[in-house]
Amino acid sequence: MNSDRNRALDHARDLVAAAWTEFDTARDIQPPVSAELLATLDLPLPEQGIDVVTALDEAAEALDQSLAQARPRYLAYIGSSGLEIGALADLLAHSHDPNLAIHAGAATLIEAQALRWVAEFVGFPATGGSFTSGGTVSNVTALAAARERAVPGARRSGTPVSAVAYCSADAHYSIVRAIELLGIGSDNLRAVPMDAHRRMDPVALDAMVRADLAAGLTPIAIVATGGTTLTGAVDPLGAIADVCAEHGIWMHVDGAYGLPAAAVLPERFRGLDRADSVSIDAHKWMFVPKACGIVMVRDESALTAAFGHETSYIPEADDEPGSRNAVDVTLEYSRPLRALKLWLAFRTYGAQWFRDSISRTLDHAQALHAMAAARGWEVGPDPDLSIVLMRKQGIDNAELVKRLQDDGRVYISHATVDGETWLRPCFTNVRTTAEDVRVLMDVADEVSGN
Repeated sequence: MNSDRNRALDHARDLVAAAWTEFDTARDIQPPVSAELLATLDLPLPEQGIDVVTALDEAAEALDQSLAQARPRYLAYIGSSGLEIGALADLLAHSHDPNLAIHAGAATLIEAQALRWVAEFVGFPATGGSFTSGGTVSNVTALAAARERAVPGARRSGTPVSAVAYCSADAHYSIVRAIELLGIGSDNLRAVPMDAHRRMDPVALDAMVRADLAAGLTPIAIVATGGTTLTGAVDPLGAIADVCAEHGIWMHVDGAYGLPAAAVLPERFRGLDRADSVSIDAHKWMFVPKACGIVMVRDESALTAAFGHETSYIPEADDEPGSRNAVDVTLEYSRPLRALKLWLAFRTYGAQWFRDSISRTLDHAQALHAMAAARGWEVGPDPDLSIVLMRKQGIDNAELVKRLQDDGRVYISHATVDGETWLRPCFTNVRTTAEDVRVLMDVADEVSGN
């Protein structure tokens, strides 16, 4: 047994080292899934095991033939960098396997410290929160607290039919999911009009809130977006905070994608410190591997009001500092130590490295936007963050995206904005270089027939 374990560790080390080395530079093409691997992946349940090294090789082959967001020219959706120190953190955390549902000693303190660090990094005055599986759970958690604040006892008696909530038309679909799960109903989620830059219009928001209040409805929350998934637009947080303050409504900022940029563009996120809750996905623009979502609140008692409970199988927390049980402030019960990867990254690299890396990806977006315009492409507005919209006149841009994906040298996705299809490169990968930006433009020109 020990011999197999040592062989597995030695071989896994070699496989991981090879993968990390390959991620340093882009490869020319995305390999298809081989016939041999397809046959392996069609096998029935094995009754007997195989040699561990052989099994690891099969897993490595499958991963090599998967779309890996960690590659420097993967610019689709909002990718992850799979930061190496984060991968090691996951190995350590999963080897020890603490459960963050209850007080877990130093592991609980690591999560609390990592929360303080990321709150300071983006400029949000958090007093509590947790690490989650991602933006969807973070948003559900925050909006559950908002519901309980607006309608005390709703967690037990149910959401009243008068409940409404607000977000921009470009808000992430996880907001719709959260509103549906909380019993508010997506029919009662108001899509607030946007300005020419696809940012929520606070004047229209205020008018909608006033009309709903006059009709006897109960606003639960206003969700601002700190970087929309579609275009990267940042809603005017300060003006939205004014509306929330005037009417006493919970303000949540969905910053799953864009909020890390507040560390280098604080003026674009002015008003963030007035929000009641925020969400961030560190596995996006803070580069660590999935999953590493974060939800933070200004007042942790709002989470306790929404999730606190007593059960015979959950022990009372100790009297040590930070010794509350996380099940009383979180949606999840069993939770791995997701915080370790970000904690270890901050310890290893420091906050300034993160700022510099985010700034570099912002520069890539500006460079591509200017390059595309100079080469005759139609471009969207100057990027708020790191998403670029570009399209070729006179051709089917959806088909162009498919051809670029099939080509394999770069990988991008598309966006449909007001019925028009755009190419939508997104820069969140710490490994992407200025040369990769130029290659993307050259390949796009070539494949489009320019």
